[in-house]
Amino acid sequence: MRSHRWAPLAALALALALPGFAEAYVGPGAGFAFVGSFVSLLVAFAVGFASLLIWPFRVAMRALRGSQGYKKAKVKKVIFLGLDGLEPTLVEKYLAEGKMPNLAKLRDEGQYSTLRTTFPALSPVAWSTFATGSNPGKHQMFDFLNRSFKSYIPELASSHVAPPTKMLKLGKWRIPLGKPIVELRRKSKTFWSILGDNHVATTILRVPITFPPEKFEGKLLSAMCTPDLLGTQGSFQEFTTKTGDTDFEAGFRFPLRKNGRGYDGDIVGPDNSLVEGGGAMKIPFKLVPNGSPGHAVLELPDEKVELHAGKNSDWVRLTFKAGPGVKVTGITQFRIVSTEPEVSLYCTPISIDPEAPALPISHPSYYATYLAKLLGDYSTLGFAEDTWALNERVIDEDAFLEQAYSVCDEREKMFFSTLEKTKRGMVTCVFDTSDRVQHMFFRYLESDHPAHKANGNGLVKYQTAIEDLYKRMDDIVGRTFQYVDDETVLFVLSDHGFKSFQRGVQLNTWLLENGYLAVKEGADLKTMSYLRAVDWSKTRAYSFGLAGIYLNVKGREAEGIVEPKEAPALMQEIADKLTGLIDEERNAVAISRAYPKSVCYSGPYMRVAPDVVVGYSIGYRSAWDVAVGKVGAPVFEDNLKAWSGDHCIDPPLIPGVLFANRKFKAERPGIEDMGPTCLSLFGFPTPAFMDGKDIQVEVAR
Repeated sequence: MRSHRWAPLAALALALALPGFAEAYVGPGAGFAFVGSFVSLLVAFAVGFASLLIWPFRVAMRALRGSQGYKKAKVKKVIFLGLDGLEPTLVEKYLAEGKMPNLAKLRDEGQYSTLRTTFPALSPVAWSTFATGSNPGKHQMFDFLNRSFKSYIPELASSHVAPPTKMLKLGKWRIPLGKPIVELRRKSKTFWSILGDNHVATTILRVPITFPPEKFEGKLLSAMCTPDLLGTQGSFQEFTTKTGDTDFEAGFRFPLRKNGRGYDGDIVGPDNSLVEGGGAMKIPFKLVPNGSPGHAVLELPDEKVELHAGKNSDWVRLTFKAGPGVKVTGITQFRIVSTEPEVSLYCTPISIDPEAPALPISHPSYYATYLAKLLGDYSTLGFAEDTWALNERVIDEDAFLEQAYSVCDEREKMFFSTLEKTKRGMVTCVFDTSDRVQHMFFRYLESDHPAHKANGNGLVKYQTAIEDLYKRMDDIVGRTFQYVDDETVLFVLSDHGFKSFQRGVQLNTWLLENGYLAVKEGADLKTMSYLRAVDWSKTRAYSFGLAGIYLNVKGREAEGIVEPKEAPALMQEIADKLTGLIDEERNAVAISRAYPKSVCYSGPYMRVAPDVVVGYSIGYRSAWDVAVGKVGAPVFEDNLKAWSGDHCIDPPLIPGVLFANRKFKAERPGIEDMGPTCLSLFGFPTPAFMDGKDIQVEVAR
């Protein structure tokens, strides 16, 4: 079990968690506001009552301004349907085989093209470029992680949460005085914010890197990098009678204690920062097998939950009590993994409760609650599909697929409910099930994938999992058609493609062997992560995350030794040496091309960018240990995890797809072009800060 925690406070109290970085999708957490005081209720009532009084005037003003926003519009409605990670070669294969009839119809009536992605081809980078129409040098998203220039410790790139600076001490109680910081670190302005400024109605559903939500004239539900209730990017809990130590990358194992007819355990929640040394809040439970294999009753303080073999429970609301009148709620699902010979219970990462969010996850703030009341509970976690529980073999492939498609069902309800209510304006929704299933099931497209050694073959049972996924995405496209008329433009796009991930490249080991990096004398390279083994007094370059290599520059990094004037030549030197790097064991090129950052980026945030962007060949990616800043493993190693497909390769090799119901003139569109194109369709010019261009969609006259 791995857990590195620290605890600030918010509103009445705030708890922060810093788990181990488990590859790039898991990073440091965010804080949580414990809301429930009498004062908070009074304020909420007063605001609600005032809003009710002025509601007729707001409706009238909105209608008046709204009519102004569409004066120059070429269309009434624009829909962006994002299918994260859809791979062009697979799309074209299934189109040719007649297995994606709805995308075929869209192509035939409009147009299909590959879509240029970003450097690197990572979801937070690409979708930020989609949102802002600008390259990463202008929006500051280069990876899932950034490094601290002072401590070198990797930190979540997309958001920052810090506690109030002042605290009132009353005996054992610690009451914060002031508000916490909850900051979106993505820079630049989104195209939907510009539409809102011009009174065009917009709804943004689950577009990555929208936590915390920006304030604009429109509606938004946050997505990727929205934390769970523990403040992590997704930490499952396993309760089991198994004994022995374990070292999960992104989860926790807790004991089940035999007690009479069942087993006792404790669900672990966020730290109680209201009380000095309060530790994690817990909810006790009893698990009682009912005699049938795989069946049990979960007895919680306030309810009983029937658990059935091979099936997740419905959403269960958990209430953690911090003090008198102070509580925080989350939602989770449970699954019986086994009842013999050992008993194991799986608990999904605890999502922020959409009915009572402990952190801002939507704009307006009530929008998340509105969706929950209208459509039912849903996962609010940015990375809702629990890929790490499958990687750790806590759940199996069937359980993962059930969870992934359940999340997809929730997203469909939101998307189609929104389309039903939208007569004009812009709607954007991203489905990331297509990304998650490919990450975990790409090995079933290749009988020789190394991951079969550790995860079982399963080629027959799961050989159509990817094909079935693409058919499901095509069905969503088909259902969208009913909301498309002659005055609607529909775009279906992916932010990047998808390829096999068979071998990892340990960049820090390569840097060590080539004299660019040094380690401390006596450092335990097997266990020391987060770059703690690095001797900065002798290190010129280092790597972490998935994007590439960083120089240890004097005046930028705290212990930098590379003179700024020498940095460009050093970037070029490393890039040249890495380009065409050979994996001798396979006699294959592992790195297609490495780029000095000036080739990839421009803008005010170049200081944060990786100094060398590494473009891997198909089949390769940054090794798992690099993501957490380790040194010392072999330069090349097989990828044995269920996570067997990826897109962290040379961007020209991994474009996304773009379908439209109208023809467009651009021959090589890029994801940065989508914002300017949407603005143009509503009659607005492309702002000077945007790098993207209008792809010139044909519209009916």
